Amino acid sequence: MSYPLRLFAVIVLLCTLPHVLRAVPGANVPWTSYNYVAGNLTNGGGATIIGPPAQLSSINATLTDTIQMEATGGQAIQLNGTGQYAELTAQAAANAIVVRYCVPDTAAGGGTNYTISLYTNGVFAQKLPLTSQYTWLYGSYPFVNTPGSGSPRNFFDEVRLSGLTINPGDTVTLQEDAGDTAAFYVIDLVDLENVAPPLSAPANSLNVTGSPYNADTNGVIDATSALQNCVNAAAGGGMTVWMPPGQYLITGTITLPTNGKIQGAGMWYTTLMGSPSLYNTSSSRRVRVNGNGNNISLSDFAITGFLNYRNDSEANDGLGGTFGTNSTISRIWVVHTKTGIWLENANGLVIDSCRLRNTTADGINLNTGMRGTLVTNCTTRSTGDDCFAIWPESGSATYVIGLNVFTHCTGQLAFLANGGAIYGAVSNRIEDCAFTDMPYGCGIYIAGTFAIGSGNGFSGLTVAQRCNLTRCGGRDPNGWSWRAALTLAPGSGSYFQNITNLNINHINITNSLCYAVEVLNNASSGVVSNATMNLVNISNYGLQVAGVSGVWAGLWNGNSVAGSMNIEGLTVNGNAITTMPASGTAVVNQVPSTFTFNFMPTPDITPVVSGNVLQLSWPAAYVGWTLQAQTNAPGAGLGANWNSVSGSAAANQISIPVDNTVGSVFFRLIDL
Repeated sequence: MSYPLRLFAVIVLLCTLPHVLRAVPGANVPWTSYNYVAGNLTNGGGATIIGPPAQLSSINATLTDTIQMEATGGQAIQLNGTGQYAELTAQAAANAIVVRYCVPDTAAGGGTNYTISLYTNGVFAQKLPLTSQYTWLYGSYPFVNTPGSGSPRNFFDEVRLSGLTINPGDTVTLQEDAGDTAAFYVIDLVDLENVAPPLSAPANSLNVTGSPYNADTNGVIDATSALQNCVNAAAGGGMTVWMPPGQYLITGTITLPTNGKIQGAGMWYTTLMGSPSLYNTSSSRRVRVNGNGNNISLSDFAITGFLNYRNDSEANDGLGGTFGTNSTISRIWVVHTKTGIWLENANGLVIDSCRLRNTTADGINLNTGMRGTLVTNCTTRSTGDDCFAIWPESGSATYVIGLNVFTHCTGQLAFLANGGAIYGAVSNRIEDCAFTDMPYGCGIYIAGTFAIGSGNGFSGLTVAQRCNLTRCGGRDPNGWSWRAALTLAPGSGSYFQNITNLNINHINITNSLCYAVEVLNNASSGVVSNATMNLVNISNYGLQVAGVSGVWAGLWNGNSVAGSMNIEGLTVNGNAITTMPASGTAVVNQVPSTFTFNFMPTPDITPVVSGNVLQLSWPAAYVGWTLQAQTNAPGAGLGANWNSVSGSAAANQISIPVDNTVGSVFFRLIDL
């Protein structure tokens, strides 16, 4: 540390912006989830429970990928014969269902189709179509569809159905009947949702199904040209493209120019659907909606792809391109594409309430030139790479990447990589998020893993705060080994970035699969400096690996991490950690000659909001110390300097007006 101080404390004040004032981390979703681990999805008729995965004897023990590894909490219900079922009792009214399931691949790979029977209150409703055509990848990254390559993963897919009538207290049953022919069915979870009626056409809109566009709503006649022509006409006239309920067959890229706007009737009603026969023959024949201008708006529709492999040299499908300024992406549901949303060069973009499911790569990736992006209330499940990532990749950047925030988002069950990841740039944040069941990676990963654009290294203040990490910290068998629920890695492979000015606070880590927190290097260089971790609560770690520690700084592939981290308010399995323990206990530093954990006493600063005033107080023993503040405002710059609060050194309390434009405020007491 370069500060002339004996110790400091940091606390965080939530701002009064509406989008962050929620009591629980994660997205506010309109559905209720049922699964075996939660105890609200039960087995019957002889159905068995698979999992949980057995704990390994050591971190070097061999791990074989299994279906239960990718299930919620490592457990799920398996049906193996006629009459076996998974069942729930509805907690609320619903008219739509989503089922996350696994069915067998074919012997040669590529998958096939099956059915399962849906009952409500014991009465047959209909068959649900299931498939294994978009699951079961094998071998090493980026994986193949040939079972002979071994190491399977990506076991689960989802099916959704609307138009049901489910009342509170009704039973909903998924049963294997005589006509359901899969060798087994694994039911991981069921979501029940009460979907609102379809939206009506917005004012000043152009109907894509009307003349002269006449787009087909049955998913039979190719609607690509009709939609593109309607988009061009609407943008030129300052209008919105209206897409009524239906399925629209799209076999190429839809480009949104400046003022381009598309609105559907809702993500359950309007779907842009790829062609199953063309989708895997050419990357140019897929569903891709790209921005290419400013003042772009996309809302209230779904994108359904049919991608069954990953090739990073091919263009992404899903949502992409550049969204300039004054643009929004709201309530879009993307499935079976390479990435859900992969964007470049936007300033002030808002991405709100989107669902990204079963992608072969990232859920949302903020790439080159993304600045001031707010991603809020979005959810991912079964992504094939990071759920939410900020990657300042080399490229032609219109804006300096930084000041982006993932807030109140939920990431679940990725079959590769991490929940939330920051790979560099200026003052990015992950806050008020929930990441659960990451069997192959971290809940939060802050790292110099990849090559980045010139000048895009970590700067400003990088923040991870007010997040819940549950059953994260799994093992990636492709050279990364075990990760922690929260990992800091300034160097990896042939790349490294120094991670400086980092604040991690108010993090709850529960049932970490391996380490709860780790700091490491997989490169010859890389330093962590001016880093603070405070108010981190660790409840149980090493769920899948015996003999690991809660917080660990380590030697990885022969490389030592360098630098230091200040820690205060750390609790491990109910015990407050205030000093560096001996090896083998809650905190282990394997590389003390190069890296230091500094445990800091907490001056117990108490915040109270009264009206529009924040009142801060601290023990009288600290009179003479100076209170300093640093703001983190959406869309505003943030430097590394702290500002002293006038008059604080002469007292042990102070009142500060609450500023509704500020995202978060960090305070610390410092003995100058």
